[in-house]
Amino acid sequence: MRKFNITVDGKNYIVEVEELGSSTNAQSSEALSKTEVKVPAPAPAPAKAVSGEGEPVKAPMPGVILSITADNKNVKTGDPILVMEAMKMENNISAPKDGFVTVVVSKGANVNTGDILAYIK
Repeated sequence: MRKFNITVDGKNYIVEVEELGSSTNAQSSEALSKTEVKVPAPAPAPAKAVSGEGEPVKAPMPGVILSITADNKNVKTGDPILVMEAMKMENNISAPKDGFVTVVVSKGANVNTGDILAYIK
């Protein structure tokens, strides 16, 4: 038996694989071929806005949106817009200028560096 670590949709699984070829392995491989392994379907990705009005606020790093603190509100430069988790740290994403903020991501969304999180006009 050989063990392998496999990652599927961010979840780690340890899998044991038996080498085929000998008569003792033939019975085991037949049993294995009849065994079904159900892997949960990945959750659908939250919809992302493609365009908006105003200056985009982009993700500085990949992470997960933990909370939205200002949406459809007037903000001042430096006011927190949302909180994202990256590398097990909570990071406040602040308004780069005064204006009206419209957040285009949802709580729990996975974002990559450069993804648009909000617009300020």
